[in-house]
Amino acid sequence: MSTLAVPAQVPSPAEDSEQLKKAFKGWGTNEDLIISILGHRNAAQRKAIRKTYAETYGEDLLKELDKELTRDFERIVMLWTLDPAERDAFLANEATKKWTSSNQVLAEIACSRSSHGLLLARQEYHSRYKKSLEEDVAHHTTGDFRKLLVPLVSSYRYEGDEVNMTLAKSEAKLLHEKISDKEYNHEEIIRILATRSKAQINATLNHYKNEFGNDINKDLKADPKDEYLAILRSTIKCLIRPEKYFEKSLRLAINRLGTDEGALTRVVATRAEVDLKIIKEEYHKRNSVTLDQAIKKDTRGDYESMLLALVGHENA
Repeated sequence: MSTLAVPAQVPSPAEDSEQLKKAFKGWGTNEDLIISILGHRNAAQRKAIRKTYAETYGEDLLKELDKELTRDFERIVMLWTLDPAERDAFLANEATKKWTSSNQVLAEIACSRSSHGLLLARQEYHSRYKKSLEEDVAHHTTGDFRKLLVPLVSSYRYEGDEVNMTLAKSEAKLLHEKISDKEYNHEEIIRILATRSKAQINATLNHYKNEFGNDINKDLKADPKDEYLAILRSTIKCLIRPEKYFEKSLRLAINRLGTDEGALTRVVATRAEVDLKIIKEEYHKRNSVTLDQAIKKDTRGDYESMLLALVGHENA
């Protein structure tokens, strides 16, 4: 499901570190060399390179990259070079500091990661920012957004496939009652979405559709401009159909007037080692062009080259 292309014979972290050091030397940075290394190494290999680089040269590779690179290319390389938990902690912190009611990054991180992945991100948040993700989310959000997002980022769901069908039927009925009454912020809706396993939620929502005729997200479109309902729909999509959520994120990022590089960068950097292959298939099916073609059309230069490397473009 990963799109990352790692060579069959990978140089040692010492060799990669030496090549990266060479890329930073002289009058101009050798961006192609940086992409050829970092754009084709997995998380464990990138972590080993950072460690070796620091031990060999007494310098932090991330700081070197920050110094040498600029703009969108810098951001994609920096985000990609971070360990997944570090990256999620960084993105979550950025989302709390720049919080607006249309920002869906916190729900995205809370609902599309595994329970263990979210726990690691929360632990990294502690060590990096000397406070908890939960307290920052609570501090920077208000009202219904706080009511939903704090339990989502605090969640540690069961990851198994077991499903209780009796529970699925009763909770589908409960969800339908609250949504019919327009009680979208009801504690029972939030409890189900924030605590049940993804398999259980999937069973509940399948029963909801079979029993009441509509997909739950259709019933949550009562007011398309309501940003709380938008985050509620994103939460559900991230929990049960993450590939559809991320396909839509990419479509909106690329198809709008002027590319939303922030969203494009985030999705590619966070999903390349997870499920970007499935997201790419969904994108092709939905848009009749490949993600590679869309990236080529909408981006330029080193930024384009790094994106293409991460999405597994054959010539990257």
